Amino acid sequence: MNNTSLKKFTLLLGLLFSANFAFADAPKIDTGDTAWMLMATALVMLMTPAGLALFYGGLSRSKSVLNTVGMSYVAFCVASIAWVVIGFSLAFGTGSPYLGSFDGFMLENIGINDVQGTIPTLLFVVFQGTFAAIAVAIVSGSIIERVKFSTWVIFSFLWVLFVYTPIAHWIWGGGFLSKSGELDFAGGTVIHINAGIAGLVLALLLGKRKDLGGEETKPFSLKLTVLGSALLWFGWFGFNAGSALGANGIAANAMLVTNIAASIGGIAWVAMEVLYKKKPSLLGISSGAVSGLVGITPACGYVSVSGALAIGFISGVVGYYGAIKLKNLLKYDDTLDAFGIHGLVGIFGSIATGIFANPKINPNAIGLLYGNPGQVLVQLKAVVITLVYSAIATALVYYVTIMLTKGGRVNEEMEAIGMDEGYHGERGFNLDTPSAENTSKKQAELV
Repeated sequence: MNNTSLKKFTLLLGLLFSANFAFADAPKIDTGDTAWMLMATALVMLMTPAGLALFYGGLSRSKSVLNTVGMSYVAFCVASIAWVVIGFSLAFGTGSPYLGSFDGFMLENIGINDVQGTIPTLLFVVFQGTFAAIAVAIVSGSIIERVKFSTWVIFSFLWVLFVYTPIAHWIWGGGFLSKSGELDFAGGTVIHINAGIAGLVLALLLGKRKDLGGEETKPFSLKLTVLGSALLWFGWFGFNAGSALGANGIAANAMLVTNIAASIGGIAWVAMEVLYKKKPSLLGISSGAVSGLVGITPACGYVSVSGALAIGFISGVVGYYGAIKLKNLLKYDDTLDAFGIHGLVGIFGSIATGIFANPKINPNAIGLLYGNPGQVLVQLKAVVITLVYSAIATALVYYVTIMLTKGGRVNEEMEAIGMDEGYHGERGFNLDTPSAENTSKKQAELV
């Protein structure tokens, strides 16, 4: 073999080895991970227009139950559109430490064969979009029975873009909080603290319901609330275990501790009811279960069963005091306790993650109890930044929204009639019994 042939042969071998290494390094879709993430995404989708809608709908009063359900339902629709138009790019695009980029407008830069980890990038987009949707839907629980539907639609779109996406980028999209080591496996800070404080701000800006007396309002249907909480619990397995982005041991642990925290959270809330009211309630156990789910969300990929038991129990207690005691003490009208259950419990859960994070579960997460007290300070920093930004940005978005809709609140007459008939022209149950209006007309005709 002459020198020229030897050089050609050597070049050919080099190209073949380079190709092999290139193929070896190229990310590939794992069908098992993809199948699980398709299911997890569907589970999280179920949480908003079904689980949260029924949970909130059952808690509201009969004259506004359809409006309450509709606010969760339309929030999912609006958030899904905002997310694919530009929200995903702002949250996960390569940009500054504070915001993503505008390069992903309408997802034009994402191909059908692009891969995120071991799953299709488009699947990752949909999965994260369901998180954005439930975040803004949670906010609605603070302001039902008095906000214009048109105001809510526009607010939802703007809130996802200007409040949710920056915080998601800071923590999950490579932003400055993720680089500081903040631990938020499935959304304790990004979703629950963010939505909880946003709900409180809106409740204060809108003011109390006009017909709200000193007495405790009765839920429209506890059966719907319990069913809604069960659907939330079911969907939360996709919410938390799906955040592992694969069918693996971390996902299995997340599912296990999620179930444990919800169970003990329900028991803890009931224990508080027995202590103070001497009677356990189904409303209490369902609210406590949701509190446990909120508390374990940031920690589920980092803690063991013992940590989950502690976080779940304390979450139930915090949820009870936030939703019952604190609201009665401060007299604000957070209609369905979005701040008490999501905001306050989310704050506790994020801090508790820094305490109970177990390196045996995840070697990248070491909490106070395992020799890293600094993690608690990192968690506190993220909590404070999220609270401040969400409060200010939510207020700004609200003021922009009411300028566009000429006010954010329905008039007193419509509020008295109820949002269902007064605003939508519908009723939760179209019974054969004639309405008061028809009865008055017939009485007038008889006279």
